[in-house]
Amino acid sequence: MNESFPIRVEQRGAVAVWTIDRPARRNALSRATLLALGGLAREAATNASIRAVVLTGAGDAAFCAGADLKERREMSDDDVRAQLDLYQSELGALDRSPKPVVAAINGVALGGGLELALCCDLRVASAHAELGLPETSLGIIPGAGGTQRLPRVVGEGRAKEMILLGRRLTAAEAIGWGLVNRVAPAGASVVDDAVAWVRPIAEGAPIAQAAALSAVDRALDVPLDVGLALERVSYEKTLASADRREALAAFAEKRSPRFEGR
Repeated sequence: MNESFPIRVEQRGAVAVWTIDRPARRNALSRATLLALGGLAREAATNASIRAVVLTGAGDAAFCAGADLKERREMSDDDVRAQLDLYQSELGALDRSPKPVVAAINGVALGGGLELALCCDLRVASAHAELGLPETSLGIIPGAGGTQRLPRVVGEGRAKEMILLGRRLTAAEAIGWGLVNRVAPAGASVVDDAVAWVRPIAEGAPIAQAAALSAVDRALDVPLDVGLALERVSYEKTLASADRREALAAFAEKRSPRFEGR
């Protein structure tokens, strides 16, 4: 474990796997962890060899248990404010990534850990995962986007239930609420399962995928007519691409397309 850069990085074909490597701290979000995640997200945005990212935690106990409370105890109020700024800037880089990001939730995802997962586009959970936002029981509120992103995923009523009651969801409950997209089979590696599940992304058309992500994300808070205009802008990015022409040729020739991100 390298506390100055506590993320293990590997690449499986076109899928980058980033592992928060702080199992003794339940993979908590230290300042160094936030900076490392933001840096990796910015690098991946322009790395043509990466088609998708799977983000997970070391071990099988915790995806991320939230803020590093040992580090937090030494912080002044102004230090905490600076940390909240880092949540916005560094996790924002992950949230805005043009490469699809998948959280492989290998255990508990609490507080900032669930907020980190909510910055990802898709979420795969292990069968024993547990997800929640317990901040109000600690006299604070979610500070890394939880009050904003959670309602957009599960709806206002369920988000308030989780936040105000401190309710924790099992993996089975989370998929029923739409908080996760998939639960890995019991006993299976959630990372292996997530990498296999995103194979269509890894083999897909990256220009189209980035354009689709942009169209969905930018339209979340605008009227339908504005969203449709944004969709048209994103579609234009795919129209002149070699990938689109390759898809048409592959269909005509009855073969699988070979996308190169051009």
